Amino acid sequence: MLTTRPRGTSDILPGEVEKWQYLEQVIRNLCREYGYREIRTPIFEHTELFERGVGEATDIVEKEMYTFKDRGNRSISLRPEGTAAVVRAYLENRLYAGPQPVKLYYLGPMFRYDRPQAGRYRQFHQFGVEALGSHDPALDAEVMAMAMDLYSRLGLREIELHVNSLGCPQCRPVFRERLREFFRERDGVLCRHCRDRLERNPLRILDCKEEGCRGAAQGAPTVLGSLCSPCEDHFRAVLGYLEQLGVPYTVNPYLVRGLDYYNRTAFEVVARDVGAQSSIGGGGRYDGLVEACGGPDVPGIGFASGLERVLLAMERQGISVPSPPGLDVFLVAADEAAREQSLVLVQQLRKSGLAADRDYMGRSLKAQMKFAGKLGVGLVAICGAGELARGAVILRDMRTGIQEEVPLSKLVEEVKLRCTGRKESAPVNGNHAGA
Repeated sequence: MLTTRPRGTSDILPGEVEKWQYLEQVIRNLCREYGYREIRTPIFEHTELFERGVGEATDIVEKEMYTFKDRGNRSISLRPEGTAAVVRAYLENRLYAGPQPVKLYYLGPMFRYDRPQAGRYRQFHQFGVEALGSHDPALDAEVMAMAMDLYSRLGLREIELHVNSLGCPQCRPVFRERLREFFRERDGVLCRHCRDRLERNPLRILDCKEEGCRGAAQGAPTVLGSLCSPCEDHFRAVLGYLEQLGVPYTVNPYLVRGLDYYNRTAFEVVARDVGAQSSIGGGGRYDGLVEACGGPDVPGIGFASGLERVLLAMERQGISVPSPPGLDVFLVAADEAAREQSLVLVQQLRKSGLAADRDYMGRSLKAQMKFAGKLGVGLVAICGAGELARGAVILRDMRTGIQEEVPLSKLVEEVKLRCTGRKESAPVNGNHAGA
């Protein structure tokens, strides 16, 4: 229907969008302090980028991507995640030729065809960071500390960081074979997709959400028992840096993440009060992804966080966010003679940096005052033919009811003076529109 939004999407309306703006501002401040610069990539890319980068054996590529043929018969997909697109931009624009590491962040919509549930939608919004060009385990720890810092700044409580190592191309084949042997004895309870993954990529079985597969994974071998010496040293160094930074963590040997490009460090941040899927963010190292996409052998690490899930966690934990100030002043025309002049006055106020508005519905004086009250405006400037003839307006404080006549020449000065002290933000309450 024309008046119904597609399933799994949401309208973020005024009164709710301010929460998003607050969250985005916290994110932008965080990224500036950590040295990350914004990148904006297309909403759609060539399908092959995600097949090669994300992995053909993943749920995202197999079941969740929005893929279509364009008019040139090219296979195009709406982006299901941000890392592959950032890596493509890194290569295409030769960012690897400049100083390394390159530290980037993104904010924007992603698309996955999945069953909508609390905090998870078919069009969802994601914040992510990518740091390309360094193998240093200190960078792994910094990225995890940055994620935890974000949630701390937002006031979220009972947040847990789960960390694991997925090994590297040298030691992971040993682990894969151990997994295959383990799951071959249990393939009768695996879902159709996991039976197919058993030979192609058995690690994906550990990430499957089907009940039978989750049960079959109980007691499965862990990757930590198969790490080569360099991977083990790297993992120990990462944990050591986290301890130096005072970032609490839990080693979760069954954490694999849902994308094929991860190696060595993998992590997830979980929170209570966000439904069955408790993850609000996660990431890891992807040292082979740039090369897999046709570039040089450049390491990388990053994380991403779903904004809907972050806002849902904040809402369920009772966290209010500051609201931006509304209008500074509302112009009320007392009669027809003043209605024309009020348009000029309101524009003058705006050009002086004030937030101002007027009536456009032909309301009576009383109705205009009532409308200004509904807008929550602190100051109303009332003008009629008499006031304009004297070169003045009546300035009324809507909170106290006190009003006085002010010369038009001093209107801007008086409004700015009276707005001082009213800029303190008040909490925004209620449900957020993204949920």
